[in-house]
Amino acid sequence: MLVAFSVAPSGTGREDASVHDAVAAAVKIVRESGLPNSTDSMFTTIEGEWNEVFDVVRRATEAVGEYGSRVSLVLKADIRPGYEGEISGKVDRLERALDSSS
Repeated sequence: MLVAFSVAPSGTGREDASVHDAVAAAVKIVRESGLPNSTDSMFTTIEGEWNEVFDVVRRATEAVGEYGSRVSLVLKADIRPGYEGEISGKVDRLERALDSSS
């Protein structure tokens, strides 16, 4: 399964409303998990089995909770049993489709 998620604290008390330290704490947990992952400006995507992926999301969310009085979690999952390597496979297929349409 692929899970794309975004987690951020609110009620941080920071004048600039920045959440980069909290997001860094979450991404550190994702990267240390050893699961395939990718982070962009909006989401972090991880790939793995149901229990391992959601354990990482839970721990990342808890880490972000240390930075504010509440946490917002947005999550989207692509559950496709029997498939692996989709974190890059989906993008590779898209690129080939774009190349062939040119």
